[in-house]
Amino acid sequence: MRKLILLIGLLCIAISPAYAQLRGHGGPVRALAISPDGKSAISGSFDSSAIYWSLSRNIAEQVLRFHSSSVNAVAFGPFGRIITAGEDARIALWAPGGETPVRVLEGHTAPIVALAVSPDNKLIASASWDHTVRLWPLAGGKPFVLEGHQQNVNGVAFIDAKTFVSVSYDLTLRIWTLFGGAPTIVTLPTPLNAVAVAPRDGEIVTGGADGRVFFVSRDGEMLGELAAGEAPIISIAISPDGSLIAAAGVRGSVAIIDRKSRTVLRTLVGPGLPVWSVVFLPDNKTLLTGGTDRVIRRWNARTGDHIGSVAVADSKDPLAAYKGDHGADVFRACVACHTLHPNEGGRAGPTLAGLFGRKIATQPDYNFSPALKKLDIVWTPETVAKLFEIGPMEYTPGTKMPEQKLGPDDRTALVSFLEKATGAKKPEEGPKKPVPEKPAPKKK
Repeated sequence: MRKLILLIGLLCIAISPAYAQLRGHGGPVRALAISPDGKSAISGSFDSSAIYWSLSRNIAEQVLRFHSSSVNAVAFGPFGRIITAGEDARIALWAPGGETPVRVLEGHTAPIVALAVSPDNKLIASASWDHTVRLWPLAGGKPFVLEGHQQNVNGVAFIDAKTFVSVSYDLTLRIWTLFGGAPTIVTLPTPLNAVAVAPRDGEIVTGGADGRVFFVSRDGEMLGELAAGEAPIISIAISPDGSLIAAAGVRGSVAIIDRKSRTVLRTLVGPGLPVWSVVFLPDNKTLLTGGTDRVIRRWNARTGDHIGSVAVADSKDPLAAYKGDHGADVFRACVACHTLHPNEGGRAGPTLAGLFGRKIATQPDYNFSPALKKLDIVWTPETVAKLFEIGPMEYTPGTKMPEQKLGPDDRTALVSFLEKATGAKKPEEGPKKPVPEKPAPKKK
């Protein structure tokens, strides 16, 4: 009976048309990884699950449930093992087809947001918001704890079996070696959200909160930069041949960059919702993206064509009632974590219902960090604008909110939208039907 129920569940989230979108998660797709042979994928979601997908058969083969909250990072290990990590600060190692982890790695004290496996399959590197990077021997044993970052560590990647790189909100990119000693530190002009390393030459590519992509040599030399968009970059991927870079933004677009010429070749635009994860297949042209709309999409990165239809906003779109409102468009970057109305509850962040006039970290039924509870901020149009003027990291230290800043026009539009949208009543979608007037009584 248990196998029958599992089979039915998998059939419900399977996809039938060839190369269609992959649907199955109940929350935003936070992380993606591709198997070395390109036949399988792993996705992690805000819904606290990971899904193992067959890309050759276009079905979900297994749903992995272990983490108590968002699955922020996934990877493939040796011998077909699956690795997942999440907001609960734990790393789970799964054998192929296993229903429970064969090993759980614990030690981080804050959410884990990125994973990398060394080229020789001996180490797992994890990046955490506890400001550390940890190296876990796959053969077992205690992890190596690397300290030095002063803020959340958002990305980690191996350059080779003995060298790896980490990036952080603290504006630094650090290049570490397993031989010990101090890391090489490169300071950049913006908080860093993601990092990837090119094959062969080991060039480091990192994305910042100001929409720029930075190029750094494996020795720490600055090689260049490129404006990939106006919104924060939250995910970076490099094609296996090293020729293309995909830089995903918090407002839903993905810049495809030619790494050699350092130019934006094209911009992929989906339904306008944040793209949290990008990864290339071994063919060097097919790109998978995962985002707030819970769908894993396929693209031809070399032509810009979307493989399968692009879904548009429907009646379930929480912002459908505000179509054409620029502030609502700005707020789309926030819908993965925040709701607007009291009956929708909280997500990764608290509901914003009744925001204005409320003291920070006082929303009932949400577990705020101790650092936020110590702040003396009351949310008003002015304080919300200030939050996005100087950035959450400076204005609300200790927050889990991704670092981002807005220009004056976007700040004004966002505040105006929040004033309208965070009241107690949810607006009706579409114009109201006119009520016919009662005919006047006939005179006798």
